[in-house]
Amino acid sequence: MTGKVYLVGAGPGDPGLITVKGMRALEQAQVVVYDRLVDPVQLQAVPADAELIFVGKARGRQELTQPEINQLLVDKASQGYTVVRLKGGDPFVFGRGGEEALELKANGLAFEIVPGVTSAIAGPAYAGIPLTHRGIATTFTVVSGSEDPTKPESTIPWEILAKNGGTLVVLMGWKSLENILATLQKEGMSATTPAALVQWGTWSDQQTVTGNIENILEKGKDAGLTPPVITVIGEVVNLREELAWFDKRPLFSKKVLVTRSRSQASRLCTLLEQSGANAIELPTIEIGPLEDFSELDATLEKITNYDWVIFASANAVESLFERLELQGKDARAMAGTTIGAIGPATAQALAQRGITADFVPSRPVSEAVVQELSSRDWKGVSVLLPSADIGRDELEKGLAEMGATVNRLAAYRNVPVKSVGDLAKNAFHDGVDVVTFTSSSTVRNLVDMLDGDRSALEASFIACIGPVTAATCRELGLRVDLEATEHTVEGLVDALTGHFAGGELSLK
Repeated sequence: MTGKVYLVGAGPGDPGLITVKGMRALEQAQVVVYDRLVDPVQLQAVPADAELIFVGKARGRQELTQPEINQLLVDKASQGYTVVRLKGGDPFVFGRGGEEALELKANGLAFEIVPGVTSAIAGPAYAGIPLTHRGIATTFTVVSGSEDPTKPESTIPWEILAKNGGTLVVLMGWKSLENILATLQKEGMSATTPAALVQWGTWSDQQTVTGNIENILEKGKDAGLTPPVITVIGEVVNLREELAWFDKRPLFSKKVLVTRSRSQASRLCTLLEQSGANAIELPTIEIGPLEDFSELDATLEKITNYDWVIFASANAVESLFERLELQGKDARAMAGTTIGAIGPATAQALAQRGITADFVPSRPVSEAVVQELSSRDWKGVSVLLPSADIGRDELEKGLAEMGATVNRLAAYRNVPVKSVGDLAKNAFHDGVDVVTFTSSSTVRNLVDMLDGDRSALEASFIACIGPVTAATCRELGLRVDLEATEHTVEGLVDALTGHFAGGELSLK
């Protein structure tokens, strides 16, 4: 049996711009052959047992020649594999996808084209530059800048493009841009024609420089631009001043380290990226099952004996209900029991199980919880506190001092992540603007990963989800620059965006 090759456009850089069909192809791939301008995040959709083959090309360096890539696709498909050829942008827009498809056709192999968003459109759009606009430009032309415009046999009609009044987009043209701009002026384009350079369009480190065709190259060099750069020429460039949005977000280009467990990091990363940040996921803890469930299971057999069950986290909710389900029970097992949830995320986890928490404190901090519960009569009241195997016991102590009988019970484990110490050090070596901490354990584990070296952390802006986490930072000798008022990931991101909305990153 022979396989099939999907020629998939990965989009221009932002991993969210791949099509649904392209993502489905990745999810079923057995082999993925991918380029340099592909965000690694997209590769997370690939099955764990799939073969990943990098064939990226850049000026002066390439892993495989185009004929070698063609043959690789033929070989893998001939062996019966489902192959995804993942190409930056669109495979048929200067992507040489046609050559690969022809080679597959010549060898009698099945293939399918999955178009992608081309950087020629997306890069300018993320810079706030529409390629067409009523009353300004009704046509646009995309050309490859890798062809020398001064050579006699040029196939690009520069003399027409210089005079047609539409928008001109030049891809892969940084090296030859001086000749291109000179040729356009020679063919009659005004030196004052607006122009923009968009480097790494749609990526978190996108940079945009504007000017006109006479000075744009010099401005680009002054800004330190290097490939990949898209050049946009035409009156639509003037719209950027009003339409710029991507690089105007409050956390744009900030490298933010997310130390939450991998299973919990996605929500925080998403919120940070929506605010413009480059979220760097570095899980310092993992949520793991207990090594011995006997005590938890025995307690759940008699859960109706408890007057209160107060859940310390959403993880405690998930773990407890997993064990209940193994006993053939559901939320009805806690009928008649008063339910407490420490924090809105915990309350939401209970709501998904059909339980509306009877008590949610205004602040998810043990001391505040004890204070809010102090008006009740706790004498003779039995309380179950499902929580992590490690953590603070202030709530347990506070309730006990008020007369309650408290059973603080481990429902899951916080497990330090192994073999990520080098990743942590590399992240700080590459530069981290902001470090986020969402629990005391993330603080301690990151310090341990850095072998106690606090110098890297001292050079970063440190943001904590709440006072307990902040106290742990100070206990370990770290400076705390920001503490969220609302002790949730949403509150943490709101605090960061509020802090940086008015200007550049600065330390207190």
